[in-house]
Amino acid sequence: MGNGCTIRAFTVIYAGVRAGDHLRTGHHVLIRSPCAIGDQVLVGTGTTIDGQVEIGSRVKLESHVYIPTHTRIGNQVFIGPGAVLTNDRYPLRQRQSYAPAGPTIADNVTIGARAVLLPGVSIGEGSFIAAGAVVTRDVPPWSLVVGTPGRIEPLPDNLREENRALRW
Repeated sequence: MGNGCTIRAFTVIYAGVRAGDHLRTGHHVLIRSPCAIGDQVLVGTGTTIDGQVEIGSRVKLESHVYIPTHTRIGNQVFIGPGAVLTNDRYPLRQRQSYAPAGPTIADNVTIGARAVLLPGVSIGEGSFIAAGAVVTRDVPPWSLVVGTPGRIEPLPDNLREENRALRW
């Protein structure tokens, strides 16, 4: 654990997790190993990070987010409350020929509340996933995804900027 971390009640962090400076957790967080977490990361209440995950710096995972194994999250990423990322295209099937693969999320991505990302999708830099969207395929950089299943559109000009927070 880095300097200046705040770990709240009933949080469980497994041995083998590496975290940078100023990690903050809510209550009832679970972080399994191996996991590498950058600096200034917020992990909200009730969030689970299931190990074999890489998380960059200045990332906000709001409450009740699920991050599966084999997931990569870039820098300056926001993931809204209740978002679910998945890593198994065929749950409990095809175990001899299929390996789990979580999403890859580039820098400056915003993912809205209750969005769902299917296994192995790549979310391009600066993209914005609307609340409740279901992402079933790769998303090009600086795109907007809305609906179920997710419809990919050009990102509106007023959203074409890097993610910034008043406090990381």
